[in-house]
Amino acid sequence: MKVYPFGSEDAPAILLLPGTCCHWKGNFGHVIPLLAANYHVLCVSYDGFDETEQSEFPTMLEETEKIEAYIQENCGGHIRAAYGCSLGGSFVGLLAARQNIQMDYGILGSSDLDQASAFAAKLLVNLAMPLIYPMIRDGKMKGRFLQKRMEKREQQMPEYTRAFLKMLGGARPYVTMQSCKNQFYSDMITPLPDKIAVPGTEIHIFYALKMGEKYRSRYQQHFACPVIHEQDLQHEELLACCPEKWVQLVKSIIH
Repeated sequence: MKVYPFGSEDAPAILLLPGTCCHWKGNFGHVIPLLAANYHVLCVSYDGFDETEQSEFPTMLEETEKIEAYIQENCGGHIRAAYGCSLGGSFVGLLAARQNIQMDYGILGSSDLDQASAFAAKLLVNLAMPLIYPMIRDGKMKGRFLQKRMEKREQQMPEYTRAFLKMLGGARPYVTMQSCKNQFYSDMITPLPDKIAVPGTEIHIFYALKMGEKYRSRYQQHFACPVIHEQDLQHEELLACCPEKWVQLVKSIIH
């Protein structure tokens, strides 16, 4: 795992955590310059997903321990905020629940917080990965049917579809299928406690309403008093398509 720092070390620290199988630049490259003027931006690049390392993603808890160790060593154990894009929101929840570091604000971006039994998670991973992994490895869907589905989606939502694909990070042949499997599987079987409430930590959630109503109850299940910011958008559409508005909202939360 690597952490890429930007901005002044004396500024308040904000940790950026990428989504599932994403490259850190794809997720956050377009917003880092907008944040770095005011904050010490720390962008995590997970094990198995960084082109400068030869590693594989282990488990959510092992990766969380590495993130905690970095914050303890480099930030005195305290950060102003952490933003988790999609899967990154699971890390935000784990960091809050474990209380090994102090963060003033934890922000989840359109996270689904899916949980499943080990059997169901393994089944889902084995079904999904042959479809998803070629996109990560080669930057394009495998098979004519999936390619046509993607083309149809792009016709229906051209800006969002193109932005979402860009967020994945393009072709990355160095990412192994095992890293992707480990990340998918571990995220689903790693329990997130209910009613997380940590003194001194505010939890904010960017709730993309077009994902579905079930996610509201899921957020309220896992966090005691989350501040939910409703957005009539798709999954992480604000970050993908409206970087200036995303930065404005993040800054309004963490001051």
